[in-house]
Amino acid sequence: MLSRVADSLYWMSRYVERAENTARMLDVTMSMMIDTGGIAPDTRWLRLVHALGRPTELEWNGNADAMAHRLIFEAFNRSSITNCIDSARENARQVREEISSEQWQRLNRLYHQIHSLEAQQLFEVNISDVLTMVLDGIYLFDGVSDGTMIRRQGCQFMRLGRYLERAYATATILEVHQKELFDSYMDEAANELSISNQPELVGLLRSCTSFEAYCHVYTAEITPGRVLEFLLLNSEFPHSIHYCIDGIRSAIEAVQLTGGRQAPEQLTAGIGRLHAMLGYSTIEEILRGDTLNFLNSIRKQCLQIHELIYRNYVHYSIQSALAG
Repeated sequence: MLSRVADSLYWMSRYVERAENTARMLDVTMSMMIDTGGIAPDTRWLRLVHALGRPTELEWNGNADAMAHRLIFEAFNRSSITNCIDSARENARQVREEISSEQWQRLNRLYHQIHSLEAQQLFEVNISDVLTMVLDGIYLFDGVSDGTMIRRQGCQFMRLGRYLERAYATATILEVHQKELFDSYMDEAANELSISNQPELVGLLRSCTSFEAYCHVYTAEITPGRVLEFLLLNSEFPHSIHYCIDGIRSAIEAVQLTGGRQAPEQLTAGIGRLHAMLGYSTIEEILRGDTLNFLNSIRKQCLQIHELIYRNYVHYSIQSALAG
């Protein structure tokens, strides 16, 4: 596969995943505005900004509706949903011959929906309805991608983009909540979870589309330790970091099996090291140790994996291509 094709498919998938992540977190933050007790609204909005990577063009100014409008519609804002959808569509346009017509139609329709006057009017009536429209469009795109794309290298680069973006985003949001929820959990005085923290844990689970799945595993008793364990170490839930890293590993293996370049030892070792760290760590060890450093290490390793994927499959020399 040409490196430019792999690059476009990889980033198309990452941008779609990023738009979904922003839409979910924004929707949860807006819905939690109704809860006037416990955590101050300013804290929740600053937490959202931090979970998005603290972009320089995004600053909380105390106006929830204005912030929501920027995060949905501001095309030049790299954190906005519109910017992500625009970028995903542009990458898809460059590789129309590699994706199905259904994929293009769904993504193109979402692009026109988010740029329409109707979307602006819907925002004025109910912000949540705009976010639901975005999420529905993304879920339709993901569905037709899974149902219409042949399982060759292109599909695997889309999986790489999706799972790497998701793992990084989940590690980031857990890191943002780390001091408030997980550090205090280890204090003897905080063995009983305070009432004020319960909505924050539910909001964290909802931000990762994991509230119902969590309840299936642990029942409705929500504690910081179990939430962290579920989102970090569960190997069966698609938004857990362990599941995502497993998906990255299998995608790299599939690229090689379908005739792609052999992955360098540094890449396979990096993925294997992170996979083993998540597979063999226990939540007790993580909570007794430096939780912040553990989460930060995951993010750094995700960035390293991204760089190695680029070095090997996108920005590689002619000599290495001939050698592969």
